[in-house]
Amino acid sequence: MKILEKNDLLNIIEYEKIRDEYRKKLIEYKKHRRIALGPNITITFENRKTIKFHIQEMMRTERMVKSQQIQSELDIYNPLLPQKNSLSATLFIEIREAKNIRPMLNQFIGLTTGKNMLIKKGDLKIYAQFEDGREEEDRISAVHYIQFHFNKSDKNSFFDEGAPVELIIDYNEYNYNVKLPSKMIASICEDLTSS
Repeated sequence: MKILEKNDLLNIIEYEKIRDEYRKKLIEYKKHRRIALGPNITITFENRKTIKFHIQEMMRTERMVKSQQIQSELDIYNPLLPQKNSLSATLFIEIREAKNIRPMLNQFIGLTTGKNMLIKKGDLKIYAQFEDGREEEDRISAVHYIQFHFNKSDKNSFFDEGAPVELIIDYNEYNYNVKLPSKMIASICEDLTSS
């Protein structure tokens, strides 16, 4: 997927003029890209449109106007775009009660190694690859960036009609699967086509 550049972004003054409508559209768009996987994990599939929104919001919040600040954000967010023949997602470990944050997060230590999460369609299994640096021996981040890499045969199988598409996590006591809705499948298929 084509990376984002500075000229793809609006400056904060121009963004402010259109923000309400733009934000409303993006929130609606992301509804078909976000799904709960059990009670504590949410997955949002990312693409150029969603990442651009994150950057625009960060520029607005931090009042970024200098080229080097904006380039720094692009350098952080561009690696989160789907790579060629892949899907990209943000995984959130959500814990609502403050007293439970550390004990519950600790239960997920080790999630980022091995084959613990996958997309499944019939016999096709595409395992998540987690970004490095978000887990240590004794602690884990609540936010993770993951990629699902497809070869040509995998893509053809994924695009074939038939079996439902499932998102599965199988890690220690946290075992859940969810069938992806048709609108979500259509949306992420666009990512695979354009990457």
